Amino acid sequence: MKEFSFKVPQNIVFGEGSIRKLPELLKESGCTNVLIISGPRLRKMGKVDEVAGYVKESGIGCDMFTDVEGNPSVDTVDKAAAKYREMKADGIVAFGGGSPMDVAKAVVLVAKYGGSITEYEGGDKVPGPVDTIIAIPTTAGTGSEVTTFSVITDHTRNYKLSVFSFDLLPKYAILDPELLTSMPASVAASCGIDAMIHALESYLSRAASPFSDAMAEKALELIGGNIRRFVANREDIEAASAMLTGSMFAGIAFSWARLGNVHAMSHPVSAFFDVPHGVANAILLPVIVEYNELADQGRYAKLYQFISEDHKIPEDFHASMLTEEILRLNKSLGIPAGLAEAGVTEDKIPEMAADAMKSGNILVNPRQSTLKDIEMLYHKAM
Repeated sequence: MKEFSFKVPQNIVFGEGSIRKLPELLKESGCTNVLIISGPRLRKMGKVDEVAGYVKESGIGCDMFTDVEGNPSVDTVDKAAAKYREMKADGIVAFGGGSPMDVAKAVVLVAKYGGSITEYEGGDKVPGPVDTIIAIPTTAGTGSEVTTFSVITDHTRNYKLSVFSFDLLPKYAILDPELLTSMPASVAASCGIDAMIHALESYLSRAASPFSDAMAEKALELIGGNIRRFVANREDIEAASAMLTGSMFAGIAFSWARLGNVHAMSHPVSAFFDVPHGVANAILLPVIVEYNELADQGRYAKLYQFISEDHKIPEDFHASMLTEEILRLNKSLGIPAGLAEAGVTEDKIPEMAADAMKSGNILVNPRQSTLKDIEMLYHKAM
């Protein structure tokens, strides 16, 4: 067994109605003035105002920034950071999907240490601790409430940059399944598949360890057993709970094991064509799983068991059956059949492939990949 290490240094609270514990956690945090970062849909629904009410209940000052888009940009980070500095905030409540959390991590970084988020791209560039983040996910997808990454789109390069540091981990995560009940079916599907892919890729990663495997397997059990019923009925609290905790476990898994070609290739798709991250991942997944069959070391059968409807491994199982099952799952959830259906055009494939090769995830994909391989996979996914 190779060497590995891990830590889970966060405070995670799960339960129906657990958002009501926000005032208590804010007091524990020592914050005096916080910025709520969220998106326009949640603001329009009145959900952000509810969060603001809990903040005020704690006696702490607050303001809100709700202009976070689906693939948040450097410009959005700059605007949110300007507001953070202006109000002299000392903490953030990140409320929503992965996008507000990515922005929150970037804001506390640039607000404390200055410059642009582009200057911190990569790993080991964060100088030290940042202000408190309390993350409250309203989707079961990114697991960003427990990850060490901030992913921001730089439109000047049509590139999704990643910043990595354990200093960016939110101090608290509140997992309240009741917050998932108003998700549209399409969002539930794309986010749910994204969470499943986090677990699947970390499970197959060449950087996997017994710890990341444990997190990934539990995530796959929870997500594979509940994604269909959750997309069918988002008010199913039991299914929502399983998806939310599964997403969290998957986030912990890939924080330590990284991911693979799916994520390396999906980031350029989102950067060039603004395709939702989960949708891009879901379309690419069966193509990459088929490509990686050659490197399978017996884990495809276990993945099939987690993902299939009957959760059984057929006696005649062969690796290609996992790809077939993923295609069936995508179709049942309404995922587009190819990248062209999502608005992607082939003329950008050389540029997207070049950007994908810059990702560290390529290095831990179970099957080694060259630039020509990535271009071929993009064409196949069209």
